[in-house]
Amino acid sequence: MLSTLLRKMLMCLTGLFLGFFLLIHFLGNLQLFLPQEQAHLQFNAYSHFLSGNIIIKIVSYILYASIILHAVDGLFITLKNKKSGGGYQADKRGRASKWASRNMGILGTLILIFLVIHFQNFWYIYKFGNPPLDENGNKDLYILVITVFKEWWYVLIYVLSMIALCYHLIHGIHSAVRTLGLYHPKFVKWFKTIGVAYSIIISLGFALMPIYVFFTYH
Repeated sequence: MLSTLLRKMLMCLTGLFLGFFLLIHFLGNLQLFLPQEQAHLQFNAYSHFLSGNIIIKIVSYILYASIILHAVDGLFITLKNKKSGGGYQADKRGRASKWASRNMGILGTLILIFLVIHFQNFWYIYKFGNPPLDENGNKDLYILVITVFKEWWYVLIYVLSMIALCYHLIHGIHSAVRTLGLYHPKFVKWFKTIGVAYSIIISLGFALMPIYVFFTYH
């Protein structure tokens, strides 16, 4: 059995890795905002590069492991806290962080459900399904993304999930900083501001992608 400290450290490290991956994924997906023809060419070139790169494949396995470990560890901590009659410890970190702290189990569950839907619609179909093909016979991830994002129900799920992600990140970044012992009183305001700004920018940016596609391609 892992000690509470080790579980917190595991949650912290997997969370930080996932948070960093979100930034990389976000920067790559910004190509969706380019003019249609340019976006089509660049997004597919980007996806083909990722799918054929051995380093990216190794990172993807680390990503899958991190998601599973983060989810399992979060479930264990939530159940343990409920059994002891408590919840995630809320402190003076701002309203958003305190609300997220009390509801991390719910937020994490919503995000996990979204990930299952997201992986099924994109990763699974791209890897094992029958995705659309471009004029050269290559898998056309761009058309697949556009097709999915033209569905109003998926856009709604996506946006709601990004709201959950925002709160999850706000609390997660605060917790990670504290777990690593970096939450110094001198820099507490900076950590809070940077954490909240990062959470909002990433979540809002992702949420705008399906909204942009939905209204642009209808």
